[in-house]
Amino acid sequence: MRERLLAGRWSASEPILIEEVKSEFGVSKQPVMDAIRRLSAAGLLEVIPQVGCRVPSYPPNEAADFFRLFAAAESEVTSIAASRATQFELDRLIAINRRIGESLDDSPDHRATVYMTLNREFHGTIQDMCRSPILGRTSSQMWDMCDLLIMTAGRGNPIAGEVRDRYVEHERIIDALRDRDEAAARLEMHAHIIRNVPMLAS
Repeated sequence: MRERLLAGRWSASEPILIEEVKSEFGVSKQPVMDAIRRLSAAGLLEVIPQVGCRVPSYPPNEAADFFRLFAAAESEVTSIAASRATQFELDRLIAINRRIGESLDDSPDHRATVYMTLNREFHGTIQDMCRSPILGRTSSQMWDMCDLLIMTAGRGNPIAGEVRDRYVEHERIIDALRDRDEAAARLEMHAHIIRNVPMLAS
């Protein structure tokens, strides 16, 4: 269910029917309810007592506030990573972004799907560089909210037209990490995340 939410299977405010979920996964009601409770606790689902559950709908100002907070947090994660990254991890980042680059001439939907998947791998690698499980968990939770807000915004797939620019931004982040330049890493990551605000407002 989490994967489907973050992939935009459902739109904001759309109800999720428990019977349909049970049928799709071939499970009983209990594991579905357990998943709903966990997703609700993470802010990825909204439970409506005596009615059911639906995808949450966050007003534009709340989404913008989230991305400002997220940009600040990820900037610090990346700054920490700049002082701790290994060459193996940098090589992994380079390889992930190369695969994003190879998708740039694909169809918009495929390009966006590839980006959303590999982008999580890219930023997960930066989380790993920090050597901090608590930072990693917190960052992963915020990335879930980021993807939910983007993919349930009801604007088709807004990422599709931005992949090329984001690929270039990844290259700048890699350069800052390679140079162990904490200030540059912080600034590049902030710009990379905060661009979601005007994208979702357009």
